[in-house]
Amino acid sequence: MAALPFVTPSTSSKRGLVYVPSTENPTDDSIWTSSTSDLTWYYNYTPDPSSALNATKKLQFVPMLWGAPSDTSDTTFLKKVRSQIGGGANITYVLGFNEPDGQGNGGSNVPADTAAQVWQRNMNPLKEQGVKIGAPAMTGGPSGFAWLQAFFTACAGNCTVDFIPIHWYGNFEGLASHIGQVQGTYPNISTVWVTEYALARASLTESISFYNSSAEYFDRLVNITHYSYFGAFRSSVSNVGPNAAMLTEKGKLTDIGSFYLGGSATGNKPKGVAGRLSIFAGWSFVIGAAAIFAFL
Repeated sequence: MAALPFVTPSTSSKRGLVYVPSTENPTDDSIWTSSTSDLTWYYNYTPDPSSALNATKKLQFVPMLWGAPSDTSDTTFLKKVRSQIGGGANITYVLGFNEPDGQGNGGSNVPADTAAQVWQRNMNPLKEQGVKIGAPAMTGGPSGFAWLQAFFTACAGNCTVDFIPIHWYGNFEGLASHIGQVQGTYPNISTVWVTEYALARASLTESISFYNSSAEYFDRLVNITHYSYFGAFRSSVSNVGPNAAMLTEKGKLTDIGSFYLGGSATGNKPKGVAGRLSIFAGWSFVIGAAAIFAFL
C-alpha cells in the first residue's frame, strides 16, 4: 500500500466550521470548540447561532440568509441579525443565499429577481452597522455563473456585496481554476471565502493530497480570508464519501480532521456505511470539470 501524503501541522486563523449537527452523536460538537481546535468561526445555514457551539464563545458566528421568504417584503433575517448585534453578539459578516441556482441537495432554488428584492431589504441595511456581506454562494458549475450574473443584473447596482463565497467538490486544479474564473469575472470584488469544499468520493490518498494542496493554497493567498472544509461529520454519514470526513465512524479525528484543527496525523482511517445516503442541509454535489482559467 502506498504511503499516505504527509503534511506538517499548521495553524490558520482563516479556518472555519460548516456546522452539521448530529442528533445521534451530539458529543462530537465538543471537538470543534476544544482548546486545541484551530477554528475561529462557523456558520450553520441559518440566521440563528447554535447553542452547542456558542456556549464556549470560541467561534464567531456568521448568520446566513439560506433562501428567500415567500413574501419578498419579509425582513425576518434582518431583524434577527440586528437583535443579535443589539444583544452584544460579534456579528461582523453575513452570508447570502445557499446555492440558489440549485434545486436539490441543499440548493435554495431562488429566482435571481426575487433574490435581488429580498437582498435589498434584508442585507443592504446591515452595511450601515458595519457588517460585511457575502454574495450568494453558487454551485461550482456554469449555472452558478449564469445565476450570479442574472442576480447582479436584477440588482441594477443596488445590492451590497463585499466578498464572494465559493463552493467546490472537484479536484485541486479545478478549484484553483474556479477561483481564478470568479475573480476574473468580478475583479471589483477582490475578497473570496471558500465556504464549502472537499474532494468528493475519492480515495483516502487523493483526499489527503487534496486537503494538503488546498490548505496551503488558501493560506498563501491574501485575498482568501476565510475557508471552511465540508467534512465536520462522521465518515459513516458522509454524502461526499467517507474519506472526505473529518471524523471516523466512531467519532475519532481522521488525519484530515486533525490537520484542519492544527494537529498532527492520527492514523485513524475513515470507514463508510454501505448503502447509506445522508443529505446535509447545504450540500450540493458538484463534480465536473471547469475549463482551467488561471492559477493565482
